[in-house]
Amino acid sequence: MVTQRQPDINETPALIPPLESGDRLSRHEFERRYQAMPKHQKAELIEGVVYLASPLRFKHHAEPHSNLVGWLWNYRISTPGVNLGIEPTVRLDRDNEPQPDAVLLIDQSLEGQSRLTEDDFIEGAPELVVEIAASSAAYDLHDKKKAYRRNGVQEYLVWQILENRVDWFRLNESEYVPLEPNADGILQSQVMPGLWLAVPALLAGDMSGVMAVLQAGLNSPEHIEFVNR
Repeated sequence: MVTQRQPDINETPALIPPLESGDRLSRHEFERRYQAMPKHQKAELIEGVVYLASPLRFKHHAEPHSNLVGWLWNYRISTPGVNLGIEPTVRLDRDNEPQPDAVLLIDQSLEGQSRLTEDDFIEGAPELVVEIAASSAAYDLHDKKKAYRRNGVQEYLVWQILENRVDWFRLNESEYVPLEPNADGILQSQVMPGLWLAVPALLAGDMSGVMAVLQAGLNSPEHIEFVNR
């Protein structure tokens, strides 16, 4: 008769290796290691490579992040069927699991292109992704941008803090092309009608001006039609 060996109480269970920046992992292995990490640590998998977030400065990230979230939140509460997520985990594909600074997505029941999984993650491409980057040298404008484009994120907004610049791209025939501002420097989303951004006011820290322009967008015929549709 074969007896099953009882575990030794002094044995140490197999340790899950910690995530390290530069690790090359499958999405499954990335999630396994991520779930074993401290909950406050932010990590992303971009094109199969792990990126761990550095400590975030107030002026270079926290404050700009709050300004963009306020702008997006006001759009969201005026637009039923559109959801706002702050730093959500997004399962894009087998090699990409980013945590963008913010996303706007149309509810799946209203023909949105992403969905919420049973374990409460976003799967697929949100309609709009927003990131805050230190500069144009950041991976937000290189490998991450490629991953968003390839997976069909319709619009991608990047605020480059050190260069005091905002780039807003829209997907056109599988390529990202810049949205062009009007004569007043206002960018207008093509996928979220009425989402207008006064770039000069944002870069100057004039959030009252930003919100006034957004309100004009919310009052526009295209936003009213979008909500009704």
